[in-house]
Amino acid sequence: MPISPTSTVAATQGELLGRMVARSRARAAKLCPSGPGGAVTVPAVSSSGVIGSTEYLIHLGIGTPRPQHVALEVDTGSNVIWTQCTPCFKCFDQRFPKFNTSASDTVHGVACSNQLCQGLQRSGRACFLGGCAYRLVYGDKSVSMSQLAKDSFTFQQGKVVPDLAFGCGQYTTGNFSSNESGIAGFARGPLSLPGQLRVGSFSYCFTSIFESRSSPVFLGAPDDDLTAHATGPVLSTPFVRVPDSDVYYYLSLKGITVGKVRLPVPESAFTLKTDGSGGTIIDSGTAITSFPRAVFRILREAFVSQVALPHIPYDDDGGPGELQCFQTDSVPDASKVAVPKLILHLEGGADWELPRENYMAKHPNLDDQLCVVIDSAGDDLPTIIGNFQQQNMHIVYDLAGNKLLIVPAQCHNM
Repeated sequence: MPISPTSTVAATQGELLGRMVARSRARAAKLCPSGPGGAVTVPAVSSSGVIGSTEYLIHLGIGTPRPQHVALEVDTGSNVIWTQCTPCFKCFDQRFPKFNTSASDTVHGVACSNQLCQGLQRSGRACFLGGCAYRLVYGDKSVSMSQLAKDSFTFQQGKVVPDLAFGCGQYTTGNFSSNESGIAGFARGPLSLPGQLRVGSFSYCFTSIFESRSSPVFLGAPDDDLTAHATGPVLSTPFVRVPDSDVYYYLSLKGITVGKVRLPVPESAFTLKTDGSGGTIIDSGTAITSFPRAVFRILREAFVSQVALPHIPYDDDGGPGELQCFQTDSVPDASKVAVPKLILHLEGGADWELPRENYMAKHPNLDDQLCVVIDSAGDDLPTIIGNFQQQNMHIVYDLAGNKLLIVPAQCHNM
């Protein structure tokens, strides 16, 4: 099934990078635990209100006899599927019609006694006229609320799955882009898309966010053998299971190498704490990878010492700083400048070496600067591996085997 980046609007590479920084910081900030189950994820945009989404969307149809198009963010950090519906009392603008329940012959409500409604307990639920109502409050104060419903979903090649539950949002506010209609949760819970389809695995392969090519997503085992399109070794690392949590996909990050130097960072810097802080999450909805501030400073200093270009002074006091950048006006072609390799060392001997284009890019506003596309987060926030670092990697969530597979690939060829 194809998915597409929402950033296929006319924008320069630098503009897209700037938007990624803004939305990743907002998303990282809200991942700080806020009670049982944590908050639900949400896309974020720059404070100017310009469309700044850099998430990937899955396109499918809901309803019969004529499926209505919806475009949902692929979000491994949330469990609920929802799309905007009419009549809508307060909704964000979207470029195509909202889902119209009166135009579907198969849509119906979900009773409060239904087990799926019980699964909304942590996110927020209530009974309204005997039906299951939901209220999702996001960390950046975005909100989606209305009724839980069921209807037939039509996927690629006309495959129809009846009676999938989704939120029919009639009150949605916050930071959303106009070419999406909602979110498809891909987390571990029973209301997520993989959970309702009861698949043992799912995977995606993100094409470059700077291109407009579609990206494949597989609900179930991929069509081909994993090595069929691989451009490098297949890596495997176990998920860290967290008791009483079905939201985030935690990994065990052991360390980081920049160039030939293993950074002097203790493994505990990436470990999930008993109070729910810290840890390492792989997330399809966050754009840019971020590390706790203390780790980021060490990583930044390693790049500064190994890149043979003048570096731009960096100040992270008093709030989020900029990306670490280097002046390139003295070189004819910044793409030819030698940069140190970047390796994430994961549990099970999975040494994930990122391609240069997955962590180096031009400055958002200045063409004569080359930047490390890694960000800093608060000291108690988790390490988040974002979708920019996952580009042209076939990422397989083996739910039955409780492990993540990482396969370098040219995603547009899959």
